[in-house]
This record gives sequence, C-alpha cells and structure tokens, in this order.
Amino acid sequence: MSDSKPEQTSITPAGSTAEPSAITLLSSDDLHFFNEGTHLHLYEKLGSQPLVTEEGAGTYFAVWAPDAESVAVIGDFNGWDKRKNLLQPKGSSGIWEGFILGVGKGTVYKYFVASRYHGYREEKADPFAFYAEIPPKSASIVWDLEYSWGDQNWMRERYKANSLKAPMSVYEVHIGSWMRVPDDNHRSLSYRELAPKLTEYVQKLGFTHIEFMPIMEHPFGGSWGYQTTGYFAPTSRFGTPQDFMYLIDYLHQNGIGVILDWVPSHFPSDAHGLGFFDGTHLYEHSSSQKGWHPDWNSFIFNYGRNEVQSFLLSGAIYWLDKYHIDGLRVDAVASMLYLDYSRKDGEWIPNQYGGKENIEAIWFLRRFNEEIYRKFPDTQTIAEESTDWPMVSRPTYVGGLGFGMKWDMGWMHDTLIYFTKDPVYRKYLHNQLTFRMLYAFTENFALPLSHDEVVHGKGSLLSKMPGDLWQKFANLRALFGYMYAQPGKKLLFMGGEIGQWREWHNEESLDWHLLQFAPHAGLQRWVADLNHAYRREIALHELDNDPKGFEWVDCSDWEQSIVSLIRKANTTNQVILVACNFTPVPRMGYRVGVPYGGYWSEILNSDSVNYEGSGLGNLGGMQAEELPFHGRPFSLNITVPPLGVVFFRGENPPPKDV
Repeated sequence: MSDSKPEQTSITPAGSTAEPSAITLLSSDDLHFFNEGTHLHLYEKLGSQPLVTEEGAGTYFAVWAPDAESVAVIGDFNGWDKRKNLLQPKGSSGIWEGFILGVGKGTVYKYFVASRYHGYREEKADPFAFYAEIPPKSASIVWDLEYSWGDQNWMRERYKANSLKAPMSVYEVHIGSWMRVPDDNHRSLSYRELAPKLTEYVQKLGFTHIEFMPIMEHPFGGSWGYQTTGYFAPTSRFGTPQDFMYLIDYLHQNGIGVILDWVPSHFPSDAHGLGFFDGTHLYEHSSSQKGWHPDWNSFIFNYGRNEVQSFLLSGAIYWLDKYHIDGLRVDAVASMLYLDYSRKDGEWIPNQYGGKENIEAIWFLRRFNEEIYRKFPDTQTIAEESTDWPMVSRPTYVGGLGFGMKWDMGWMHDTLIYFTKDPVYRKYLHNQLTFRMLYAFTENFALPLSHDEVVHGKGSLLSKMPGDLWQKFANLRALFGYMYAQPGKKLLFMGGEIGQWREWHNEESLDWHLLQFAPHAGLQRWVADLNHAYRREIALHELDNDPKGFEWVDCSDWEQSIVSLIRKANTTNQVILVACNFTPVPRMGYRVGVPYGGYWSEILNSDSVNYEGSGLGNLGGMQAEELPFHGRPFSLNITVPPLGVVFFRGENPPPKDV
C-alpha cells in the first residue's frame, strides 16, 4: 500500500488536440496504485490540471472510463463540439487523457462519453473537478487550489482541540440557511460574508467546532448536500474554492475547528453525475439489490472495486490535505454496513458467508480510518451509525471500524422521547434517561441533537417540549443542561440554541428576530454558559469517554423524576455535582451525597432569572455537611428548581495523591 506521488512527466504537446496526448501526469506507479485501490492522491493526477508547458499554458485532462469507445472534452472553448479535443486511452488502465493548449482556469467543460455498449452517449461532469457551475447548471470548471493560508498556529496546535480529552462542543450548520440577507432577496451569505459573522457568533456562544452539513457540490438543494455529485468541489452556490478556504482559515485563526459531513454511502442518479458513467455501472454495483438505495433513490458505491476505493479514499484525504479540515463526520454508516438495510426479504443479496454484513464496505471503512489517522493523526473521524454495531470507534487492530467517535443516536432518541412527555408521565419512563449508562463507554460517543430531529414533521426542539410557554423553555433548558452533564462530546444543530419555533427549512434563514424576546435570549445565554463551563471545568470533559469520569449519585428517584450524578477529572480531584429535576415541582431540602467536604459553589442553574427562569436556587452555593448519604461521607441539602438543572463545583478537593 502506498501514497507516493510520482513525479510529473512533461513532453512537448501534440500538434493537434485530436492526436494522442504527449503530456501526462500519470506514471506507471500511478496507474498501478489506482488499479490496486491504494492511490490516495488522485486529485493531483486526474480531473483538470492547469499546466504551463514549453509551448504555453493549457490544461491536462484525465478521466476514468474503461468501457468508453471515445471520450471528448467539450466546452465553450470549442463550441461544445464532440468531434474535437478527443482524449486518448492510457494503456489498459481505463483512463483517458489529453492536454489542450490555451485552455486555462475558469474554462467551463464536460466530458462527452460514448460507450461501447447500448449506444450510450452522455455529457458528464468531471468526477475530480475542483469547481463547478452554480446549479441547476452542471458543467465543471477548470480551477486551481492556490491559496495563502494563515492558520499555521491552529494547525500546529490542533491536536489539543481534537483530542478525546478536550472539550468538543459542535455547532452544526447548514451554510445556505444559517443567515440570509433580507435586503438582497433573502439570498444566502457567501463563504466570505459568512466568515466573520459565524466566527463572532460561535465564539460568543462558546462552541469549539463547527460541523458543516455537506458542502460538496450537489444538484438538488433540498438534499441539503447529502446527494453529492462533486466529491472534490465545494458548492459554487456560495463562492469559489478559495472563498471556502478563506472561511476555514478565518475560523481556524480564531480558534474554531471545522468538521465536514462526508457521504460515501450513496450518490444521486443525475445524468451528469457518477451513475452509469461510461455506459456501465462503473462506480455503483450493477445489481439493484446492492447498487440502489430504496430510501434515497440513489446509487450505492461498489466498495469492492479497487478504483472506487481509490476515488473515495482520495476524496476523503483531499479535504484534510487541501482545505485543512479538522474532521470528517461520515453519514449513514449503518446503510453501508448492512446488505439488508431498509430492504425486505428477497430484496438483498447475502455475503459469501450467508450473512447480512457488507464485508466490502466494512473493509473500506477500516481502510478509510487507517489512512486518515496515519496521515492526519490530529484530526477526527466521526460515524453516524444508528445500530448497535460493535466497536465502531475502536481500533481496527482489535477488530473495530477505527472511527475516532460515534454519534450516540440511542441517547438522542431515548432522551427526546422522555422530554416530549408531560412531566406527570415521566416517572414511568425513567429508564429512558438512565439506560444509556449501561453502554455509555463502549464507544467514544458524541451526543447529537442534530438537524434530523427538527425536520419532516418532527417539530423544532422547543415545539416538542410539553406544557405552557414557560414550561417549554424550562424543559428545553433542562434538556441542554442534562446533555452537558452527560459524558460525551456535544453537538447542537443551529436554531436550537435560540428556541426556533418552526421546523428548519433549507431555503429560509433562522428566525433571528426571536432574540428580541426575553425567553429566547435567555435560552441562548444558557447555551453559551453551558459551553463556557464545559470548556472551563476539566471534570466536565477530560474523561468524556472514560468510565472513571462518571458516577451516579442517585439514578433511582423515579418517583420525583430526579437524577443526580458526579463528573470527575483525571488531572485533579475536583468534582462537579449535577442534579436534574424533570418535573415542574420545586424540590426543597433535597439531600445528595458528595465525596468531600468544604464549600460547593453553584456554578450553573438553568432556573436562574438570567435565563428567564423562576429564580429558585442555592444562593451561590453551600457548605457540605459531614452527614453520610448515598454512600458518601458528606452531603448537601439543596434546592432543585422546577424543570431545572443545577451544577455544583466542590471547591476543597483532597490532594491528588491522597
């Protein structure tokens, strides 16, 4: 296995564009690694690469289409004439290549692919294009990736921000709808316009990272980017590749990490895309039982094909290499792992052992993670995996898939089921809150409240909450408080932090005007204070993925719908106590055991008047009594406010060596 980059071979260009190419970027090693499935830098070899030769500037084109009879480059530069600028086959590699003098950056083009089969003829976008026309147009654009980065300090130190021991609070963003321009036909912000506004906002609210929903080029905006056609091109809806680099650079220079959604699970059937690329099922499985996804009406990659592996692996590494991305969240991993995913009996083909596991996809995901962490050990890969597949975030050498983290979808569903119920019924659902701790440390979990929970009739987070107006906001503050008390990294989709009433819509801005109303502004302040406390208090993040960092104080008080817990650190003995009351009945004189004495400061209270709560609390803190309780030598006699969450920090921990 190799990721070597053979030197460019440069020969005098041919006199006619229809003659065999005399300039190539593809060495015999490139072809070998590509066909072997181990080439990790195809974006430097295939696609359109502007070059300067002895005879002048032009562009080298290379595309994989092994069953094509002919391939031509067409565009404005040649009147879209399919007879001109024919590419030539590169041996038996299946790649067609050619150099066109005078074609440079900004040239709009497609490939005209004539297949040897079925009379298939189609104009195709370049699978390796760096830039594309703004949809609904679909041609590729010759472009370069030149950019002067200013994020050297971030890149040098980012291993600290991306560590599993570091606080990671992620703000999930859809670029097209986060904020729009009312005075300009409600258009989306460009990448460059977004940079200072989003940075200032994220810093104010204390998030450590941003996760962008897929920005890879996609024809249908309503897919939110999850129906990708351009795996190497940031969508042109908001600017050029350099504009997107500027956004990332700006965020990095201000200490904010960037995670991208990446979708290797399926791709759309648009005529200009990857599907049926050369008149055969080139990128996708030929059988609809393996190559067609019934949920999304899209193609499924053929993970067993070596060249497809090279394509996808190069596509992942590209964003970390050329765009300085700090992590990839891989979408719909479960759909890749199971051959029977969303299929009935008789609609899927078992593997060679008769099982439902997709062995080729499993092997691919392991290779993906191995290569990412080998080349970029200071980044993270995160799996959206919705089943109980074992060891998703465990190393491949012990049989795991090798991801750095996994979304805890079970926590998300169980917790939202609990919170949507009227508090009078919650005592019967107490296990929805506590069950997670039976498996919480089997993976490196992130706790998501993602976009999927506020679309398709599910309602916004605030609208899900039961009760009157005050109770809805109190419930949502309690949900966020409980989320930050739990071990695991955090993710919140945009709009949740301001109490958006409406479901999210990708064609409309968030309802920023809501912040003029006190309950919404109070909720936003609560999220900011949670983030700042999560980052500041080592006990709330250092052992997020280690059972040594968590203890229940009391998880059995189902009758009053109260849970209490302790978070601990490894580098200090200081402890954070959290008590949660999920009923509208205030609990006065509620005793909880603590591990040591001294003063315990109330550092967070979701019922504070600062967040538009009722103001019940503990007057800033209290002295622990030497009265054993809950199996601990000291205890506190606290007030747990209605639908409230309170955090206490023990100020007098014993020395670490005791």
